[in-house]
Amino acid sequence: MAGPLAALVWGQRGGRTRNVVHDCRFDDDRGGVTFSMVLVTLALASSQYTSHILRNFTQDRVTQVVLGIVAGIFIYCLIVLRTIRSDDAGEFIPSLAVSFGVVLAIGGIGALIFFIHHIAASIQASSIIASVANETMVAIHRLFSGKLGQEPIADDEDQPPLPLSERKWQAVPAKANGYIQSVDNATLLRLAREHKTIVRMERGIGEFVVHDTPLVSLALEDPPKKEIIATLQAAYSIDRHRTLEQDSAFGIRQIVDMALRALSLGINDTTTAVMCVDYLTAILARLASRNIPSSHRYQEGELRVIAIGPTFASLVTESFDQIRGSSSGNVGIMLRMLGALQTIASLTASPSRRQALREQVECIAELAARTIESPHDRARFESRLARAREARETEPVKKTISLGNS
Repeated sequence: MAGPLAALVWGQRGGRTRNVVHDCRFDDDRGGVTFSMVLVTLALASSQYTSHILRNFTQDRVTQVVLGIVAGIFIYCLIVLRTIRSDDAGEFIPSLAVSFGVVLAIGGIGALIFFIHHIAASIQASSIIASVANETMVAIHRLFSGKLGQEPIADDEDQPPLPLSERKWQAVPAKANGYIQSVDNATLLRLAREHKTIVRMERGIGEFVVHDTPLVSLALEDPPKKEIIATLQAAYSIDRHRTLEQDSAFGIRQIVDMALRALSLGINDTTTAVMCVDYLTAILARLASRNIPSSHRYQEGELRVIAIGPTFASLVTESFDQIRGSSSGNVGIMLRMLGALQTIASLTASPSRRQALREQVECIAELAARTIESPHDRARFESRLARAREARETEPVKKTISLGNS
């Protein structure tokens, strides 16, 4: 398809053809190449890794800028084309506008070359995994900013169950189908305080909720008023997909999906799966020294909100269970997971967190006993397993965790 300025190449008067801007003939072709590259990249990333990461490409600033440049040049050419005329009344060609169009076309070529380089780098597995991991660690820093031990109440895994007297719970239904992206906790606390009640979440962030099923419950004798129901529903953001705004587990989920795709029989890419385990290690290592707020939220000494949130054990399970299930007989992945668990254990002194890591080590050991057939590989694994079991009993690394830069 010829570009707008390509249509300006001719201006005919008295049988004489006049070339105006033949240097811009391929302006539209360049735009088509750019958009085609984006579509091919999205299709490749979706099939090779997971469709969850497509938003990372569409939100990429370089991609947005280059597409904006190409679209801007195209629109500029259309505007210039509209001003050119050649008829019985005379001929008009805006020379300055056409010359500027040539300059824009040359600049567009430079942007296209840079875009090709950027796309080639961005579709590499290491770049995609690192990008998701960095976003997840930023979310962890924002959601769990306190160092373990700074808060008076540690996360739920270190706390005994809180006894609650028998109460009558009134359910508030969800107003839409979709995933819970975020919750306004301040609104829940305020409403519970004003009505001297307890708000109990029935669905946590990242979970899928069905329309008219319980979203939250209130400890009230009588059904809540419409105003209260509307306020509670408005405190929840529900949409078609999960986000990392308040859902750190979603970043872990994306990396796990990439590892599972890499370990599938059709792809069988152990290197990519190993990189996924490495970045999961970095995420959990960042989390190991952070205080995860308790699900029981108090205000002025009174229990006001019973939330549903992640625990360290649940995030460890999310990170390794499915990868372990897909790594039968793969010594490289199992050895890497043992090293990951040993690294994470060295950064936390919490007994419950170390117990969660210990359980993962024993699950890997059980899988290896069933699936590793080679005596040489089995000996390698047993040696590494012995070191992991020995390391988990040692004291964690003593170091100062900087919370300022994440």
